[in-house]
Formats: sequence, C-alpha cells, structure tokens
Amino acid sequence: MQGLVAGCVLALAPATWLYTSTGGRVGTVADAPAAGVAVVFGAGLRDGQPSPYLAGRLDAAVRLYRAGKVKAVLVTGDNSRPTYDEPDAMRGYLVRHGVPDKSVVSDFAGFDTWDSCVRAKKVFGVDRAVLVSQGFHIRRAVALCEAAGVRSYGVGVDAPHDVTWYYGGTREIFAAGKALLDAVFRPDPTFLGPKEPGVTRALAAAG
Repeated sequence: MQGLVAGCVLALAPATWLYTSTGGRVGTVADAPAAGVAVVFGAGLRDGQPSPYLAGRLDAAVRLYRAGKVKAVLVTGDNSRPTYDEPDAMRGYLVRHGVPDKSVVSDFAGFDTWDSCVRAKKVFGVDRAVLVSQGFHIRRAVALCEAAGVRSYGVGVDAPHDVTWYYGGTREIFAAGKALLDAVFRPDPTFLGPKEPGVTRALAAAG
C-alpha cells in the first residue's frame, strides 16, 4: 500500500510542479501585462486553415495586439513537411484579422512546446513574452519558457469542453513529466539553426 501511495505521489509530482511554478503568471487577455511579444503555439490545421482551438489562440493574440499589450506576434508551429504549414496559416489568420504582416514573425520549427520556447529565446531573441494557448496547456508553456530563459505570462484561452478538450487535459498529465525533464536537463531543440532578426525588426517597425 505504501508503495502504491509513493507511486501516486511521484506520478503527480510533475503536475504539481507545473502549478506551483507558474502561480500568479496565468490569466486572461485583460490581466496580461505589456510585454512586447506574444508567442502563439500551434494547435493543428483543418484543410490548411487553423483548427478551432488554434483560431481561439490567434483571436486572443489579436486582442492583445489591439489592446497595445504586444507589438509583435511570434507564431510557432510545425512545418516539417511541404503539405503542412502551421506558421503560414497562423500568419494569414492574424493578417486577415487586422494584425499587420510586418508584426507577425514565423517560427517554422516549433515541433513541441520546449522547442518553441528554446527557439524563441535563442533564435529570435525573446526575453519577455505573453504566451497564448488553451487553459489545459498554458501552465506547461509558461514553465518551459521560463526554464528556457523567457520571462513569461500565460493567457489561457477558453474552449468548449468537447472531446478535444478532454484529450488535451489528459495528455497534459503525461506531458508534465517530459516538461519537468526538459526543464531540468534543457536539451537542444530538434532544430536550432541560426539567429533570426524577425522579432527585433517587428518591434523596431512598431516603434
């Protein structure tokens, strides 16, 4: 019995770490501080367009931009094959909703949350950002970006409690373990590459 209890404690430890390490740094668009840059994480495409979950994240980024809380939006997602391009779809959505194209920067190698956070810091030079994702994912994003050296505040986007929401919430229980390992050992991302000036240019263009 004691072994079972100990096993449960160990299994829940990563999720507990996520909640304790991100206390006070997750809220709404209205709560978010001015940070210069918003980072929007990919969440899948449907017929080449942002999925409803991804559209919700992008809508929040639009609101942050309109409120003057960010001047640049870094969209980070998967472009590992020619027929699947999350960042360009995200850029197109933002531009159609009023964010200037010059204010959107694309990260085509955001293959997972840790990769996106490390690349935001090391490739794009982001030191401080508002992160945008659904509520079930945002604490992991904040914890990992903090571990990567990006001072972060997370905006948790509301979403209907449908099958995708329950799947995402369940997945986070297991993803928390990998997140803790990433934060401790800080591995290199799948692809790092050279530094890119896109964020710096976008902020300079915005004045």
